[in-house]
Amino acid sequence: MTFFKNMIRDEQGATAIEYGLIAALIAVAAITAMQSLGGELTNTFTTVQTQLDNANAKAPN
Repeated sequence: MTFFKNMIRDEQGATAIEYGLIAALIAVAAITAMQSLGGELTNTFTTVQTQLDNANAKAPN
């Protein structure tokens, strides 16, 4: 009976679960931010490539 009383009062498992949830939330936020940044970088490099292609086409050979 004492074992079960101690088990009910023990909060270490709850703390570990809370830390796991916080880590998961941080991971989701980081993935979302990186996806957004990746899209912006793709647009930036596409713009640079287009401008370089246009400048190259106008340059005398």
